[in-house]
Amino acid sequence: MHPGKRQWGGSLPDGGWGWVIVACCFMVTVCTRAVTRCISIFFVEFQAHFGGDYSGTAWIHSLVDCTTMLCAPLGSAIATRWSSRVSVVLGGLLSSSGLLLSSFCSSLEGLYLSLGILTGVGFALCYTPAIATVGCYFSHRKALAYGIAMSGSGIGTFLLAPAVQLLIDYYSWRGALLILSAFVANLCVCGALLRPNPIRQSLDIEQQGKDCKPIRERRLSSYFLSNRDYRFLLLPDFLCLAVSFLFLASGCSLPFVYLVPYALSSGVSSQNAALLMSTLGAVGIVGNITFGWLTDRRCLKPYRRACYTVAVAMEGVCCVCVPLLRTFSQLLPFSVLYGYFDGAYVALIPVVTSDVVGPAHLSSALGVVYFLHAFPYLLSPPVGGWLVDTTGSYAATFFLSGTALLTSSLVLSTTAWIRHCRRHASLTASPVATKANISKDTEPLPLALANKLDCFIVFNKDAKDAKPTNSQAIAS
Repeated sequence: MHPGKRQWGGSLPDGGWGWVIVACCFMVTVCTRAVTRCISIFFVEFQAHFGGDYSGTAWIHSLVDCTTMLCAPLGSAIATRWSSRVSVVLGGLLSSSGLLLSSFCSSLEGLYLSLGILTGVGFALCYTPAIATVGCYFSHRKALAYGIAMSGSGIGTFLLAPAVQLLIDYYSWRGALLILSAFVANLCVCGALLRPNPIRQSLDIEQQGKDCKPIRERRLSSYFLSNRDYRFLLLPDFLCLAVSFLFLASGCSLPFVYLVPYALSSGVSSQNAALLMSTLGAVGIVGNITFGWLTDRRCLKPYRRACYTVAVAMEGVCCVCVPLLRTFSQLLPFSVLYGYFDGAYVALIPVVTSDVVGPAHLSSALGVVYFLHAFPYLLSPPVGGWLVDTTGSYAATFFLSGTALLTSSLVLSTTAWIRHCRRHASLTASPVATKANISKDTEPLPLALANKLDCFIVFNKDAKDAKPTNSQAIAS
């Protein structure tokens, strides 16, 4: 293999304009995920103004999260059909318009439509294409690049949480939403800077030339699961990740929705409650960058998925302990620990996904990954609010969050244990086989290396090799 070629079959610049793409993705995560987190600061204001209960008011936050993830495949489709630039600019216009209309709403139902759905669709068109574009510019330092890009969520939360609280104090919640609308319009500027990678485009064109299907047929079939762009749905490792993501999404959003209301109910002042959210976001920056840098090291690169599993498990432990914390000084360590591990796993989601499916399929795979987050994001905040209304305490809500996160890490741990047992059994059954050959046969191959093979054949090479060839059959 040529030294300039990577495992996936191409040479990526690992710098240059790629750092501009990282900066744009950073701002996209600030304007989408950080703003979504800060919606929880409006929770008490919406509840007091409209007289809603916990469950009804929580639907606003859950609709934003759900719509953002539910429409993620739409953002991937627009980016694939036209470009990431078109998708992000369009998403910026929609999300800014949604926040603008929300400042004039006179009912919770109006906020459901404008803030929940319209803004959520805009965020969906921006989030996935921007993240996938980073993977097209980096190979050696991919985890670090994603760590910096995804740290926008933590930095944005750290800066926006106290700023939004000040805006509410000075201009009311309507004025705060109006100003956030102008701030989110910067997504259009970020989208204009998302230039496609010419090296990646040339590699894709070269790959298309090797495909035996005519171009017209490939275009007509591009929206069906039989197309090669979606074969990753049959990968066993991706299916295990998908199950893990479902449990992860069921628990990870609850602390962001109910941390501030829980702190206020415990007697913490509004400024200190907002500071808890800021601390959570600020420490998330450290988790984004340090885990990204560490998992790019040669010694930890093969264990990225294990690092991701540990981060999710530690989040679950933190959530289970929240009902024992009743003061600001006790809740502050929770914000530090939860924020750190939240930043760690968020930065590793696209990296782990890319390790499983390959960079060529990353945009489509991320669309599916974030789509899987949609329904848990939609249901978990209202369920958490219903538990608060029913029990009169936040304990059950945080226990639900912690249990879901621990189950997510348990799924991946069980999968890793099964893989280890199968590898050990293969070594025992075939003592003449070397460890390198066993590793090569049992680990999932990236789809870019198996263009002419069915996904199941890739994962059943032993069965395929066991079949006698024609010459062997004749000899027998």
